Amino acid sequence: MKFEVRPAIKSQVLANFIGDNTPTECMEEDPFENERGLWKLSVDGSSCITCSGAGLVLTSPDGWTLEYALRFGFKSTNNEAEWEALIVGLTIAKHLEVQKIEASGDSQLVVSLASGEYEAR
Repeated sequence: MKFEVRPAIKSQVLANFIGDNTPTECMEEDPFENERGLWKLSVDGSSCITCSGAGLVLTSPDGWTLEYALRFGFKSTNNEAEWEALIVGLTIAKHLEVQKIEASGDSQLVVSLASGEYEAR
């Protein structure tokens, strides 16, 4: 799990997230990635006064992507939305029987807790 800093911009956040985390043909790829079978998961959650949601991109070692936009039917904090995005992404990966995965997100709290760097009290 790795932390990626992203500036807070309220408009078109989900569209920018999907665009930033969807590989294109011109992006450089690791030639040994297919051999390792490493999947990549990028997640981001967002909340406001009226609703919350999340986006995630799951990329296979072969380069095909699954893109999801989620709208939650409940109010949540931004950290809760980040957690929900990670949980949904990992659940999808489990159903696809993914063996190796690298997850990234822009919430330092969620990434540090998930990787064991922080400890919940």
